[in-house]
Amino acid sequence: MQQVKHKMPEQEPEVRRHNFNEVALGYEPETARKEAARCLQCKTSPCRQGCPVEVDIPRFIKHIKEEDFTAAIDSVKTVNNLPAVCGRVCPQEDQCEKFCILGKRGEPVGIGRLERFVADYARGRQGEDQSRVVRETIGKVAVIGAGPAGLTTAGDLARLGYKVTVFEALHAPGGVLMYGIPEFRLPKAVVQREISALRQLGVEINVNAVIGKTFTIDELLTEEGYDAVFIGTGAGLPHFMAIPGENLNGVYSANEFLTRVNLMKAYRFPHTGTPVRVGKQVAVVGAGNVAMDSARTALRLGAEKVCIVYRRSEEEMPARREELVHAREEGVDFRLLTAPVQVLGDGNGWVMGVECIKMTLGEPDASGRHRPVPIEGSNYVLDVDTLIMAIGQGPNPLVQDTTPGLAVDKRGNIVVDESGATSKEGVFAGGDIVTGAATVILAMGAGKRAAVRIHEYVQNRRSGPQYSG
Repeated sequence: MQQVKHKMPEQEPEVRRHNFNEVALGYEPETARKEAARCLQCKTSPCRQGCPVEVDIPRFIKHIKEEDFTAAIDSVKTVNNLPAVCGRVCPQEDQCEKFCILGKRGEPVGIGRLERFVADYARGRQGEDQSRVVRETIGKVAVIGAGPAGLTTAGDLARLGYKVTVFEALHAPGGVLMYGIPEFRLPKAVVQREISALRQLGVEINVNAVIGKTFTIDELLTEEGYDAVFIGTGAGLPHFMAIPGENLNGVYSANEFLTRVNLMKAYRFPHTGTPVRVGKQVAVVGAGNVAMDSARTALRLGAEKVCIVYRRSEEEMPARREELVHAREEGVDFRLLTAPVQVLGDGNGWVMGVECIKMTLGEPDASGRHRPVPIEGSNYVLDVDTLIMAIGQGPNPLVQDTTPGLAVDKRGNIVVDESGATSKEGVFAGGDIVTGAATVILAMGAGKRAAVRIHEYVQNRRSGPQYSG
């Protein structure tokens, strides 16, 4: 039995740092079959407990081993509306693969790589999604936000027989899959293929529709006649450090920087209409996946030097290990145990440097990570002409502020119960708008749970004496 995963083919670092093509190239059928053959087909299926969308992992892997790729993708798509996305960007190492028995003595089965393989295989099939059942419409649901949570809820409800309309504020559906994750990690054509499959299920998607302005939640429930509303608006409001100089030209939030590049195709300027300025020396503050995406994007846009500035050590970095490895391979520098204290300008309103202070690690804080402590007198200046803040983001308050009776917490996130029900009757929520910025797959899991609860709510309401529709 092979102790390590079969290697994922990739572009060479020196080549890929100059292009936006996908880094990982995917398994060929024979490699996928060999990787699937590593699966022990455990009777208890421990890997399944780590999957937020409850994919029957041993089943689809068994189909791959038997070279029945059609059965494999059909098995996955009964519960996962976005398999080609999950196979690329989900942190399998902390979820399904974390529980794989093989991981105790070697590397776990490459579950994510196999999911990507069968999803990409499905791309060439005629009539790709065969799962729609034509039936009488059993309800009408509005979904706010076309990100992972909203798309999952929409797909699950459409399969049950609901007429589902998704309202998306931006000009393209996909949410963070379109504006946040770079092309070299998640090609936008892949995202749009997954969304096309949802449209085949009957999901209607309205873009440039800002709920809170185009319609309010109350108007959707009354004047527009929706039985229920799901809110999956994500976390798109960037955080800053509130240090001097953050308003200088050349300082970006990671959200703005990546949106310009990914959704508005700034890397193709002047062939597209949205430019983005990247200097020769770039610093990215933060160490999550968004920070790695920003740093690697800056390299591809022509920056000569790019560094990550992070106040803790590598052990505390929240980014996926794969993203750290890829960033290092491509030449990103890491300034660890370092924190910015002010941004320095050149006198004309542009960034010319960042004053930093060195840190040491103290006792663990509430997050369980060691608390960074400044080292007095250790200040130094890092020469940069572009600074990108990737230290998290929170909820846009528009929907909450225009929805009376909708409870939120002190951070502005919507409060829900374990099934996604909010304090307002008929309104449900899930994903980053509830949890704060998290992973794609956790948002999808929340969307699935909410779909189950919405179905129960609508059918109970329709069968009750108060329903007159």
